[in-house]
Amino acid sequence: MRQLFRPLLALCSALFLGTSLLAQSEARPQILVETTKGNFIIELFNETPIHRDNYLKLVQEHAFDGVQFHRVIKDFMIQVGNLKTRGLSREQPLPDDSDEPTLKAEPMPEKFVHVRGYIGAAREGDDVNPEKRSSYSQFYVVTGKYYTDMDLDEMEAQRTWKYSPEQREGYKLQGGAAHLDGGYTVFGRLIDGWNTIDKIQRVDTDDDNRPLKNILIKRMRLYTPKK
Repeated sequence: MRQLFRPLLALCSALFLGTSLLAQSEARPQILVETTKGNFIIELFNETPIHRDNYLKLVQEHAFDGVQFHRVIKDFMIQVGNLKTRGLSREQPLPDDSDEPTLKAEPMPEKFVHVRGYIGAAREGDDVNPEKRSSYSQFYVVTGKYYTDMDLDEMEAQRTWKYSPEQREGYKLQGGAAHLDGGYTVFGRLIDGWNTIDKIQRVDTDDDNRPLKNILIKRMRLYTPKK
């Protein structure tokens, strides 16, 4: 019996390992975002399936086509995805967010933080949203500022997790928005198109950080990388 058990255990272990490796190697979906300032490509994380699946659905429904970048803060982030801004003139006030249900938060700061180029889900503040649930459709691309090890040490002192060496290097060499870590769901990252992001973050804005001239998403669609 002992001799039969060992091969069976080895087979089960091999099957489990194979399944784990397959899950880890699953290709992350990519999306091409065409805007009036140029194009960029984002990648969605499989580790945040609620957000991944919701944004894939919105893209397939063309929900973002014609939507405005309504909040731009240089050296912090650019924000888009309020579906009610489609067709809105610059003179009209910004409407409230979508009437659709919010998304369950999927923060994973031990894996994904707000380093420059990462994609996060916008949300309402903690006072009205203690569960930190995400907007149905609004997202932001982080631009951010640079950090030192001392800066990150001070932030770690107030948290239950620590930055990995790779995350620290990202913040020191690329910059980001570390103060958001753990409070928002990071569900993707920029793959290509930094020129477009920089063009958008440098536009003139009003006191509410709204661009003085409308910047639009012309189209978002699934993107297949060229081999």
